[in-house]
Amino acid sequence: MITCQPFSILPQNLRLNKITNSVIRDVTSLNSKNFHIAVLASDNNRFENIVIDAPGNSVNTDGMHIAKLNGLNITNARIKTGDDCISFGDGSKNVHVQQSTCGPGHGFGVGSLGKYPNEEPVQGIFFRNCTLTGTTNGVRIKSWPASYPGAATDIHFEDIIMNGVQNPILVDQEYCPNNQCKKGAAPSKVKLTNVSFRRIRGTSATKVAVKIACSPGIPCETVEVADINLTFNGGATSECSHAKPKVVGQCVPKIC
Repeated sequence: MITCQPFSILPQNLRLNKITNSVIRDVTSLNSKNFHIAVLASDNNRFENIVIDAPGNSVNTDGMHIAKLNGLNITNARIKTGDDCISFGDGSKNVHVQQSTCGPGHGFGVGSLGKYPNEEPVQGIFFRNCTLTGTTNGVRIKSWPASYPGAATDIHFEDIIMNGVQNPILVDQEYCPNNQCKKGAAPSKVKLTNVSFRRIRGTSATKVAVKIACSPGIPCETVEVADINLTFNGGATSECSHAKPKVVGQCVPKIC
């Protein structure tokens, strides 16, 4: 008698491994069972005019997941999904995302970082001229507490519009979904440096519109918050821990 075990790894709609110097355009991904598009170890590529569409309650369906590559441009991606619209794993370097939209989804996220040993640094991530609507997070950097050592530097979000977004600006170095770890057991060992949030405006769906929660063991360095205008019915606030952001221009809410 032969017993067949169910296949436990759900498929991704499109996965690029070790593809270089290519242009991928006018692609639509519908209702992926896992990540819609995974781009791994694939240097110097461009994605243009990408449509990703899945329900907001679809689990683990990152729109695009990027890791271990150097050089990627994403232009005019329209993403609706149940997890991060675009997520960055370790080794992501020199990535530019512009003129793209997200919602529903969990926002644009760097990380989560520090869960595994020997993760490669993340460096040079740029978001410009993007819009998020009704997402559970806006622009986010996340690392695990009690993590392995790691680093993320030169992470920049500029000219972003938020429409009814929960947690519009979030640095979370105590990222611990579904109680998979013990918060407070030990600080994150992922070092964040040279991070900026510039010209971000719109509406927050939560009172704390800006939260910068860095590691108590390795505090963030060189965080800039500039020309922010995020409103909430009743007044938006901000929270900072283990970070002293440089505030430039006029910011609403007042930054920490």
